[in-house]
Amino acid sequence: MLRQLRFLQACRHGTWRPFRRRFSDLIKILPEVRKALANGEPVVALESTVITHGMPYPHNIRTAQRVVQIVREHRATPATIAIINGKLRIGLKEDELEWLAKTEDPVLKTSRRDLSMVVSKGWSGGTTVAATMIAANKAGIPVFVTGGIGGVHRGGHSTLDVSADLTELGRTPIAVVSAGVKSILDISRTLEYLETQGVSVMTYGNTTDFPAFFTQKSGFHSPYNVTSPEEAAEVIDNHFSLGLDSGLLIAVPIPEQHAAQKVEDAIQRAVQQASEEGVRGDKVTPYILGKVDELTQGKSLAANIALMENNAAVGSQLAWALSHRRRKHYHNLPTSNLQAKSPLTDVVIKSNKPVVVGASVVDFVAKTKDPEVKLGGMTNPGTLTQSFGGVGRNIADCMSRLGAMPLLVSAVGNDPHAASFYIYSAHMDVSGVSQLEDQRTATYCAVLNGEGELVLGVGDMDINDQISPNLVSKFASAIELAPFVCVDGNVPEETVSYILKLCHYLQVPAWYEPTCVLKSSKPFRSDAWKNITYLSPNLTELRAIYRMVTGHEEPLVPEEDPTLSQRLQEAVFLVRPLLEYLHCVIVTLSRDGVLVCRNTEQQSSFPVGKGNNTIKKTMLTAVHYPVFPKTEQQVINVSGAGDCLSAGMMHGMLQGLPPDICIKQGLLAAYNSTQTHSAVPSNIDCTDFSEENIKKLHWPTYTIPI
Repeated sequence: MLRQLRFLQACRHGTWRPFRRRFSDLIKILPEVRKALANGEPVVALESTVITHGMPYPHNIRTAQRVVQIVREHRATPATIAIINGKLRIGLKEDELEWLAKTEDPVLKTSRRDLSMVVSKGWSGGTTVAATMIAANKAGIPVFVTGGIGGVHRGGHSTLDVSADLTELGRTPIAVVSAGVKSILDISRTLEYLETQGVSVMTYGNTTDFPAFFTQKSGFHSPYNVTSPEEAAEVIDNHFSLGLDSGLLIAVPIPEQHAAQKVEDAIQRAVQQASEEGVRGDKVTPYILGKVDELTQGKSLAANIALMENNAAVGSQLAWALSHRRRKHYHNLPTSNLQAKSPLTDVVIKSNKPVVVGASVVDFVAKTKDPEVKLGGMTNPGTLTQSFGGVGRNIADCMSRLGAMPLLVSAVGNDPHAASFYIYSAHMDVSGVSQLEDQRTATYCAVLNGEGELVLGVGDMDINDQISPNLVSKFASAIELAPFVCVDGNVPEETVSYILKLCHYLQVPAWYEPTCVLKSSKPFRSDAWKNITYLSPNLTELRAIYRMVTGHEEPLVPEEDPTLSQRLQEAVFLVRPLLEYLHCVIVTLSRDGVLVCRNTEQQSSFPVGKGNNTIKKTMLTAVHYPVFPKTEQQVINVSGAGDCLSAGMMHGMLQGLPPDICIKQGLLAAYNSTQTHSAVPSNIDCTDFSEENIKKLHWPTYTIPI
């Protein structure tokens, strides 16, 4: 039943696609292409029918090699796409290009309709414009270079002979760079068909003249033109940002010196001969091109090669400009044009996106009805629910529901759990979440007793090791403009150190979430911890951190049943050496609230924004905040309380609110979390978190001597 419900949910949201369910099993991405995509570097997709069906040997292999070389010369990574022995290949090696160019084995001309059959039978195929668009889009390549696209064939108004390239352009968001439409086609009707499909067509250059493959002008016009790689990149980026599910056609005129001006007569003769000889279907285009080359004594082939090389240069420039634009701007957009002013310091804080780096986990929570969990193989009556967790994801989720909309930097696998993650995270900015092939999305099973307390957990968290400094470095420009950065202890130690050092270099406040006692010490194995601005451990994690920093092992309070006063005094003692470098340590005390320790006056605002991570030590303060004063409700789940506490505080900090209000916002968010089965309540109401509402609550605080 659960499987059926998930299937129906996926269908409803449009995420269930048979091809995509096994996509990672059906493709092979060349390592250099995979690396370039992971690093946000420019990649250019290239089709393979020009090799298998478009040109004779050895012109086909020479052209393919030259195009690949041109892409590299323009600082982009080439990704020739083809099917070899039933495997969809994204990027080909030199010997594979050579094999495609001269093999005597059957290689099918493969369009959308043929993909599943060719893959299923283990055949090989040269991918057409349509099939290459599909593969490039699924691999995350936004720019595709080809010679010329297919279109409406001459006489197509009666034969309905229309290339699948046109319908693919209408439903696959990718930028296609070509020399217009092959002049053997009906260009007028092709442009009309593209308009019907909603395809944005533009000429590259200072004119709107639409090129005709072998010549610069077809006698028809594009609706628009773009004059530079940067202008084209802006259009492409905005097209994708608008969520338009159609492609763009960027028509690049062949260089004038290579244009084959007198080909129209040859085309007419070739079309006539094709009709007389009964050539049909996908054999028409290769036949006509070959006949035209014969009739023009090779001039059309020379022009074909020249325009391919020119398109490769232009397409690579567009890909580079698009990649540069995204690295510079895409991850740094402010959540709004508003500015928040601190009522204490009158410092204007720009509303750029905070960055949260950490784990994204699909949680399965088992809760028993009884207060005690029966072990030893016994079945415990209770409930089992699926939710979404991961400390970093929880914090970003809660902040998003409160209106802060941070950028989440994380990783998921290419599996059904990832699909669920994206559906659930529609309200969040997950553009920083990398979907990794051959990896499993992190999952966690928590067993809670009847009081909602964690008894044990089992986690499959290997993918978190892939959140490397290299992956995070793609978002360095976002970190530079962030008001603060939060990193959780689930990511590798080297990544934690990299982020903290980067934040120190960029003068951006950094918040470290320890996540558990085993991971709490990651930044404290080196001097990286001295770059932390905010630290939020529980008392057990704080003890481990203290031992790491000082080397002291002796207990500081009675080991059994210490009083609240003893626990507070212990926390103050443990925090003191940390406050030599850190601005604030928030010690979570479960049912007893939090202890907020700072190296400044109690009412001094929390540092947020570039240049505000420098410690200006004036005095040490410690204030105890009890839990939210509404305790009559039963605790359902405490797994996300700490994460929501941090998110609530961060929400207040972004608004420039007084520290007292920020902390109480965090405690209110933590309370809301305990009242639901989910780590982050989906019905959280941001209006409850206003400064006015918080002030109405009777909420005592207690200053602790330090």
